[in-house]
Amino acid sequence: MSEQIPEKQSTEQLREKWMKPEVISGSEILLRSLLLEGVECVFGYPGGAVLYIYDAMYGFDDFKHVLTRHEQGAIHAADGYARASGKVGVCIATSGPGATNLVTGIATAYMDSVPMVVITGNVATTLIGTDAFQEADITGITMPITKHSYLVRDVEDLPRIIHEAFHIASTGRKGPVLIDIPKDVSAAKTLFQPGESINLRGYNPRTVPNKLQLDKLVAAIEQAERPFILAGGGVIYSGAHEALHEFVTKTEIPITTTLLGLGAFPSGHELWTGMPGMHGTYGSNHAIQQCDLLINIGARFDDRVTGKLNGFAPLAKIVHIDIDPAEIGKNVPTDIPIVGDVKTTLEMINSDVKRTDKADAWRAQVKQWKLEQPFRYKDSEEVLKPQWVIEMLNETTKGEAIVTTDVGQHQMWAAQYYKFNKPRSWITSGGLGTMGFGLPSAIGAQMAEPERLVISINGDGGIQMCSQELAICAINNIPVKIVIINNQVLGMVRQWQELIYDTRYSHIDLAGSPDFVKLAEAYGVKGLRASNKEEARKVWQEALDTPGPVVVEFIVEKYENVYPMVAQGSTIDQMLMGDESV
Repeated sequence: MSEQIPEKQSTEQLREKWMKPEVISGSEILLRSLLLEGVECVFGYPGGAVLYIYDAMYGFDDFKHVLTRHEQGAIHAADGYARASGKVGVCIATSGPGATNLVTGIATAYMDSVPMVVITGNVATTLIGTDAFQEADITGITMPITKHSYLVRDVEDLPRIIHEAFHIASTGRKGPVLIDIPKDVSAAKTLFQPGESINLRGYNPRTVPNKLQLDKLVAAIEQAERPFILAGGGVIYSGAHEALHEFVTKTEIPITTTLLGLGAFPSGHELWTGMPGMHGTYGSNHAIQQCDLLINIGARFDDRVTGKLNGFAPLAKIVHIDIDPAEIGKNVPTDIPIVGDVKTTLEMINSDVKRTDKADAWRAQVKQWKLEQPFRYKDSEEVLKPQWVIEMLNETTKGEAIVTTDVGQHQMWAAQYYKFNKPRSWITSGGLGTMGFGLPSAIGAQMAEPERLVISINGDGGIQMCSQELAICAINNIPVKIVIINNQVLGMVRQWQELIYDTRYSHIDLAGSPDFVKLAEAYGVKGLRASNKEEARKVWQEALDTPGPVVVEFIVEKYENVYPMVAQGSTIDQMLMGDESV
């Protein structure tokens, strides 16, 4: 007689099982509540204060947990998961050093408006404030870098708090929410009643903009002779990429997308001018400086975009559309402020906007800038140029991969030379600039999008801050392609020391770094290396043909610089173009 295969339970059946009212521990309440919030995967690292929580995971097959090799790896993986999927990322760590190891990742998510729920354990409520073993005031430590935080003192509050945390993290301007659970709370038992209604006094983000402000924008577009759009990460976070495309199609206004906005608008579109700012395109920066109407859609006027503030967009009337009213007028004075969700705002205005002939000469000028001053570099047949490597990655993947990066020169080259055509394909630490982000965020992205190719582009510096997470790739057969752009130096620091500090190179030499191929193999991951174009094409194709994770090290020119570059204190049209402009 053949063995009967258990029937797979439907989502409705599972939810009914998880919602069953029964007396259970705080730890079981936590796991059930996470499942009811739609959480598919949690990244974490156990320790004493969360042992009840991890004990509740034992035998709980509905709950998926990925054990990382460092708490920072866990939170960056949860961050990458959130950015790739649009869902709330979740991670768990113990008290004290476990919790403090999350701080950089929390700040990374906060700066880039990434929805996350961060769960930490703490010592028992009776020990809080006594300097107990592995006690740290993590809610106090992270207060400036969380959207909200909770210290749970009563197990009966736990379902409500978890439900509220997910609501806060995923609405308005998204961001990380911390839930600190003392050990005795995770052990205590109560009747489980899932959190349902949300009633947060003082928290009601405005999503629908003021119609009068939209009318002002329509009028401004009709009157403008040199309009320009600056689109940021808010377009992606609100799911507004289709509405943005319609807006640009109807108005035919040229558009630039910020570092975090890459993918919000197709890079192949004739009206797209590239990225603006410190390492942006000539066309984007000059368009900002010479436009008479600058429409900021979901960007926050970061200093790497604006350059010298009192010389930014000097001729323009400024429109700023943002979900967060605190961002409007914070850095750049705004003439037409519009508070609301980007998608809602664009959908409301798209029926009223149209193309105007007044801007025809302007469109031609912007197009000319784009054609005459593209990104360029001096190629070589003797050594690998990092820009060429990124171009090869783009060509072989047709721009369809999810690309994560670490931070430094390779990050800027990836932003410049990889051409993104869809949202949630570019994952990078923009605001905080966190080294060590690239590999773990790629793991999270691959968990979120198992059918897509995920490439993690790293420098030889940043990869060493998180290389232990290669173990996760090997154990779970996560097929991330891990690229290391190895120039044997802290490249961006070296570039600044060369150009601004008169070549006084101080503590940037990464000689003595490990053999990355052997390091990969030590973790059970295939390792490949290339130092010329022929080898590069060969090993990269081998990586693409390999079903599991692969590390590919490209030995590149040591003294290559990222151009264009705007030095600090300069306006964004005062660009160092480098020898590449010759």
